[in-house]
Amino acid sequence: MRIAYLECFSGISGDMFLGALIDAGVSPQLLEETVAALGVGAKLEFSKVMRSGISATKVDVWVDGEKDMPREEYWAKQSVEQAPPSPTSSHHEHDHGHPHQHSHHDHAHSLHDHHSHGETRPGAAAPHEHEHEHGHSHRGLTEIRKIISAAKITESAKKTAISIFEALGAAEAKIHSVPIEKIHFHEVGAVDAIVDIVCAAVGAEALGVDQIICSPLNVGGGSVKCAHGTFPVPAPATLELLKDAPVYTSAIQAELVTPTGAAVVKTLASRFSSFPEIRIEKSAYGAGSRDFPAHPNVVRIVIGEAVSKLAGKTNSETISVLEANLDDLNPQVFGYVMDRLLQEGALDVFGMPVQMKKNRPGTLLTVLCKPDDADNLTQLIFSETTTLGVRRREETRQTLARRWESVRTEWGEVRIKIASMNGTVTNYAPEYEDCRRIAEEHHVPLKTVMQRASRAYLEEGQR
Repeated sequence: MRIAYLECFSGISGDMFLGALIDAGVSPQLLEETVAALGVGAKLEFSKVMRSGISATKVDVWVDGEKDMPREEYWAKQSVEQAPPSPTSSHHEHDHGHPHQHSHHDHAHSLHDHHSHGETRPGAAAPHEHEHEHGHSHRGLTEIRKIISAAKITESAKKTAISIFEALGAAEAKIHSVPIEKIHFHEVGAVDAIVDIVCAAVGAEALGVDQIICSPLNVGGGSVKCAHGTFPVPAPATLELLKDAPVYTSAIQAELVTPTGAAVVKTLASRFSSFPEIRIEKSAYGAGSRDFPAHPNVVRIVIGEAVSKLAGKTNSETISVLEANLDDLNPQVFGYVMDRLLQEGALDVFGMPVQMKKNRPGTLLTVLCKPDDADNLTQLIFSETTTLGVRRREETRQTLARRWESVRTEWGEVRIKIASMNGTVTNYAPEYEDCRRIAEEHHVPLKTVMQRASRAYLEEGQR
């Protein structure tokens, strides 16, 4: 298994991640073509820079001829160029608890809330003027989905990019107490954020690894100035996105993890851990804009092959496990619920007899599913059973590589599921539904059909 280990000892932002991808060998032309496919008037600039003696790749986004600048420089510029908003302006209303009622000006003010490490991309023009010319700051999730869906990139990259945006949107929605589809995303709708996130999805796919693992994240310290005021680091959206992630702070008093960076890691990384056991092939560095004394402001990617024998022979993935204790459910309903859960995407569903309180016999319902399907399946359990609570946890599942082949019997074709490890077949089994259908149609014992299918597979393999 080929692994990319993301070391965030100086945090992470969208542009730092792109720089590390390019330094690791992802084609700059691929990212340039990705940006062109988005049709948002942006271009990329690649350069080599030094950060505390470390050579790293820097990626900048130009939007309509205007280059990015760090957050603190942007807000210093605004304090000189702009007068405070009047009491009747929409920005004043926004400060009083109406984050979903943004005017163009209000979006322009809040455009840069989530960026650091040079990830903000305000232009030379004042935000009011810039927004009216280009309309970059008022995109919502629906429009962003349309932009990504229309781009000529792979379907898997589209899905990943949209997932990153949805993670950002969910964090914003919770902070502002607004439904995700109704809020305007502040900087999430900015052109530079679209470029960072879509290029991150495309570049991560092009990296050609089976798994991305992330280190604990150095979030930095101090405070950061945003459109809504000065906040302690991590900023509110970053803090929301980093739930369940291991974080720490160092002596650097600056924002090191941005919400865009946090959303990228949250979506792309399969897990957080210390340095994995791998045979190292290469290392690469992506740079932020600032150069801290005696602290390289870079993110590092280390790529290599897993040396663990088990990891090399199996695929690893994170799954959700849902459980509920049922002691007053009609057994007929239980079978129906199992079928519904499987139809809605569950990977596996099973029940076990348990003895519950007051010595009542019951059933433990267990559902294995992809994390993205967990909320929907939890809703189904609540609506279709009598349980008052569903437990949920994340687990790592290792699976053998699987494929399907068809064999011919005298009654018709039967699919065979074949499991293999390092190219060697370890198990095979006729597909039950195919065998049952044949048994019913031809009035043949089911066990006979299954035996004939297995024999046919073995005979074909020996030819």
